[in-house]
Amino acid sequence: MLVHAVRAMARARAVSLVVVVAPPDGAAEVRTLLDDHALPGTTEVIVVPGGATRQESVRLGLAALPVDVTDVLVHDAARPLVPAETVDAVAAAVRQGAPAVVPALPLADTVKEVEPRSDGGPEAVLGTPERARLRAVQTPQGFDRETLTRAHEKVALEGEGATDDAGMVERLGLPVVAVAGHEQAFKVTRPLDLVLAEAVLARRRATDGF
Repeated sequence: MLVHAVRAMARARAVSLVVVVAPPDGAAEVRTLLDDHALPGTTEVIVVPGGATRQESVRLGLAALPVDVTDVLVHDAARPLVPAETVDAVAAAVRQGAPAVVPALPLADTVKEVEPRSDGGPEAVLGTPERARLRAVQTPQGFDRETLTRAHEKVALEGEGATDDAGMVERLGLPVVAVAGHEQAFKVTRPLDLVLAEAVLARRRATDGF
């Protein structure tokens, strides 16, 4: 999955450098893994050790960037099949002046807000958000580098964790915009997701030699 995720980013026209943030004690193994698999084009790939949390790992990845890099994309290896067109669309929105950009899809299902229960029993429904106003957010998320760095510094000072970098920018009071996501940028978290990912890869190999 990591190799496919790096390939997906390297295929995008907007990407000239990929920083892979590895487990704290696994940078050498990740470097070997990537060296053993051909990557497209001439995009540079560097590997740095990450931290104990996602937030810390993103911060370490930011610190590894050359000083002249002004636009940053943050991507999850768990979304290995994002099309290059989606990556380029996010990057283009950042370059047009948006401080934070997320790819997102409309929801197919009705969503209910519930009162959570830890015992597994029936949960009371509190309301039904208007589905037309909801989006499922994907990655890569794109940022003005200075904005993302400032967001990480603010959240660290507040002692709050974060699972979404765009949400951290929201805490600064800055706008976040959404561009069209893609159904193939799904997150691989369950066995069924792996089956779907394998089917997508098989179709790509048959049609364009991906």
